Amino acid sequence: MWSLLMRRSRGLQAGWLLALCGPWAGAAVGEEPPRNPPAAPATVKVALKTSLGDIVLAIEKERAPITAGNFLRYVEQKRLDGSTFYRALKLDEQGQYGLIQGGLRGNPRRVLKPIAHEPTSVTGLSHVDGAISMARGDPGTATADFFIVIGDTVSYDANPETGDPGYAVFGRVIEGMEVVRAILEQPRSADSGEGVMHGQMLANPVRILAARRTD
Repeated sequence: MWSLLMRRSRGLQAGWLLALCGPWAGAAVGEEPPRNPPAAPATVKVALKTSLGDIVLAIEKERAPITAGNFLRYVEQKRLDGSTFYRALKLDEQGQYGLIQGGLRGNPRRVLKPIAHEPTSVTGLSHVDGAISMARGDPGTATADFFIVIGDTVSYDANPETGDPGYAVFGRVIEGMEVVRAILEQPRSADSGEGVMHGQMLANPVRILAARRTD
């Protein structure tokens, strides 16, 4: 179950939002003054030190407390030290869309208990460029393995209208996307991988030397 991340039959979904607004020029007499914007949701910074460079993550402990809390337990207990990024999937030939997957690959001595699924329809997060999300089989089976998306791949989001639970986003890359893209370009083994993962396993997995909170 640690390795099952099905490719979607639906095409990539992408959207553009153009917002036009003018500067506030002052309130008329009796007009309510502008309010302070709400505080940004709380996050925790985590650095993944890999053999190709550092990837710094903002973990969404407020918006995705179950999934973020699970990932932070692995970090704080140093269970991800020595693990690897072992899979790279390109969704287009140019590598503008895809994902890299890493973690413990079901190592029974290092994985913790599975966690409840926390869909994007609940958290309000999405599989945009640089999002980090949980790999899983059935909902509620995720443990230690995760993936980082390259490009907006919102087809991995939950879709309540179709009953698709999607995958659980719990943070995003804030530094080191060049390292993520370098991992995506690593040579893959033609023979490794089962089922849909055949041909997607890295010939030489990229080591995660250490995972540490930095705040």
